[in-house]
Amino acid sequence: MRSIYKICPASAWREAERQGLYRGSADDARDGFIHFSTASQVAQTAKKHFSGQTGLLLIRIDADALGAALRWERSRNDELFPHLYGELDLGAVIGVQDIRARSDGTHDIPELAP
Repeated sequence: MRSIYKICPASAWREAERQGLYRGSADDARDGFIHFSTASQVAQTAKKHFSGQTGLLLIRIDADALGAALRWERSRNDELFPHLYGELDLGAVIGVQDIRARSDGTHDIPELAP
């Protein structure tokens, strides 16, 4: 099993749990897919897109459970990033954990499974 990750405001994730699926953020909707990161990309994604934000969750997803809707495409630094073309079925979620914000605007990213 390969894991991929989504950084998400807790309020948006709680709404997804109520609905039984996650449709993505406003940025995801604009781009036409849900953005994810690999374990090695999470820290840079947090720094670039979530600096200074609090109340964030890190969602761990079983990439293999997403099927053909998951595509690996080049993005930042010409790296391959996982993009989901469709909604995220919460059945593919392996875990959810808090991301602690530091006073300098950065985040404590836990050790992650690849």
